[in-house]
Amino acid sequence: MTFGAAVCTCIFVAAADPTTPGGMSPPCPTKALFGIVCPGCGSARMVYSLLHADLAKALAYNAVGVVVVALLIWSFLAWTLRRTSGRHLPRWEHWRWAPVTVGVVIAIWFIIRNLPFAPFTALAV
Repeated sequence: MTFGAAVCTCIFVAAADPTTPGGMSPPCPTKALFGIVCPGCGSARMVYSLLHADLAKALAYNAVGVVVVALLIWSFLAWTLRRTSGRHLPRWEHWRWAPVTVGVVIAIWFIIRNLPFAPFTALAV
């Protein structure tokens, strides 16, 4: 079910082309309401770029999001392997410091994306 939802989301993002201004994809509500760049801003464009195999643009839109996608793929593959063959792959989300690390990285990403001076202004999308 989760895989199906992810596939449907990717199909929508590919069809909506969030890189085109005024398209079907809605703007980030945090940016629209508060004028700040949230940690997820640029994620739709990042996914669109990944679907088109453009890693450089995906990193430019949301570098932390690319890492999150890689971690989610790792988790899905580890879960699938365990369910289908009974073999266990190490899963990052079970590591002792994973929750704290994820929280700290997201907080730092939120802060540096909103710093109003170079080189951090390049991180705002």
